[in-house]
Amino acid sequence: MLTVTGRRSGQPREVELYAFSDGDAFVVVGSRGGSPIDPRWAENLRADPRATIRRGTAVSAARGREVDGEERDRLWAMVCEEYPMYARFQARTKRRIPIFVLEPVAPTG
Repeated sequence: MLTVTGRRSGQPREVELYAFSDGDAFVVVGSRGGSPIDPRWAENLRADPRATIRRGTAVSAARGREVDGEERDRLWAMVCEEYPMYARFQARTKRRIPIFVLEPVAPTG
């Protein structure tokens, strides 16, 4: 479960996503099933990179960033290998499906 802040409302917005592990980080894909527009959570994460990730009962703070270039190529290959449907989603749309890395943020205090 990913929680981001709504870019217009300022309210927490929660979305259930499939996440892939990449070292200590998680990788999420803004496929929206091959829709012609990016999912709202992706727009929200671009506007405010602070996020919360919940897996089971574990909750952690993260900072999201959209990837590009060689890093995106590597992660795209990884996610398509694990979930081949992403390649089909990409074929359905003219937009480039965004990939985000959610890196853990150490607790403060």
